[in-house]
Amino acid sequence: MSDVNYNIYISGVGGQGIIKTSVIIGEAAMRDGYGCVMSEIHGMSQRGGSVSTELKIGNFKSSIVEKGKADMILSFEPIEVLRAVEKANENTAIIFNTAPMVPSTLTQTGETYPSIDGEIIPNLKENFNFVYPIEGNGLAKDAGSILSLNMVLLGAAVANDTFPLSKESVILAMKHNLAPKFHEMNEKAIENGFNAIKDSL
Repeated sequence: MSDVNYNIYISGVGGQGIIKTSVIIGEAAMRDGYGCVMSEIHGMSQRGGSVSTELKIGNFKSSIVEKGKADMILSFEPIEVLRAVEKANENTAIIFNTAPMVPSTLTQTGETYPSIDGEIIPNLKENFNFVYPIEGNGLAKDAGSILSLNMVLLGAAVANDTFPLSKESVILAMKHNLAPKFHEMNEKAIENGFNAIKDSL
């Protein structure tokens, strides 16, 4: 197995399945023969709070992704991708769900939510080379439930050419971490996310 050094920063809102996504990536990395370190969750894990985790696939001791060093940002919510961009460089793969889930921090401060098509996406594309907005909520509902959103995003990550893990290992790790009654739905969610990104490449 060749050496891999790959940094992933995952951001979103509490209740979107970010921790479970990180665990599945970590197990898939081990199935593919790589080391993986994962940070403790940052932020408020309760529903509505901003949440992030950091993973490094390869031979790392620290899980913290330094500024500008992320190979991939995977964001479950549009504003949360903006919070994450300090971790990115111009060649970072930025994959994010375009459906807002307004973080409680925004409503508490009375700020207005920026336009996704008019502000967030153009701003990202102006500054980064590999930006992939994805209609994650719709793809999750198509798979059977909005609760499969995290697997849609994970499937989109796998479709990116830089992502070092195999889809087969990701699906096996998903099945090991989720109840059997949800396997079919979540496998379809992974395929939906995978195909959405492949179609845009």
